[in-house]
Amino acid sequence: METVHIAGLGLAYRRWGHGRTVFFVHGGAQDSRSWTPQLEALSDEFTAIAWDEPGAGGSADVPDGFGLADYADCLAGMIDALGASPTALVGLSWGTTVILELYRRHPGLVRSMVLADGYAGWRGSLGADEADARLAALRADLAEPDAVSAPTLPGLFAGGPPARFVPLLNAMAADVRPASMMTALTAMAQADLSDVLPTVRVPTQLIWGALDVRSPLSVARELERMIPGARLDLIPGCGHVSNLEAPGPFNDLVLAFLRSHG
Repeated sequence: METVHIAGLGLAYRRWGHGRTVFFVHGGAQDSRSWTPQLEALSDEFTAIAWDEPGAGGSADVPDGFGLADYADCLAGMIDALGASPTALVGLSWGTTVILELYRRHPGLVRSMVLADGYAGWRGSLGADEADARLAALRADLAEPDAVSAPTLPGLFAGGPPARFVPLLNAMAADVRPASMMTALTAMAQADLSDVLPTVRVPTQLIWGALDVRSPLSVARELERMIPGARLDLIPGCGHVSNLEAPGPFNDLVLAFLRSHG
């Protein structure tokens, strides 16, 4: 782990390999460890960097009043600080929302992007009623003992969590900070980035688990329709956390995209 200071916050990240830079942006209740199979797969050709967002992993807690724009600005600051601009970005779930906000605010930092099993914010992709219902359910869950086992919640995988990644999922779950997670997911519930989609002018790959119930295929089809030139690829038999449930096919799609859009 390395650390860089952005806007007064110590932000941790993992960096593997050499070559053109690719930034990985994790989902909610995760940290940079969730990208381990991707860092390993890409490190022969690329400098693969995975951040711990504010409030996750080895990064500092989120300050009061932190919102989506702050996550995006922190990511922009890290990209600048590491001399990686413009860069390719790969995000999963909540991470795709952060990337889209980054593109809105700092388009010059983005060379290309891979959006996997994601959203233009919950409001933007699921509607206000579903966004509010999900947020209310999460608040209720966090009020229960041992509630921070979010990485293994039903619906994240088409079947059970892959056995080889269960220790990793449990380790990430043990390190989740409920208040920080609630800050991120509140930002996700409030976000509507549907207006950003038609403004995208960089190559964009969409990767979706064909059996994703958290971000259903209707969301993927809408992103494909709204983002100019976007390509959608589905991974059969796979759920929401496609990078861990099917790392081989996921990595092949990411590598093919990055090689085609250097």
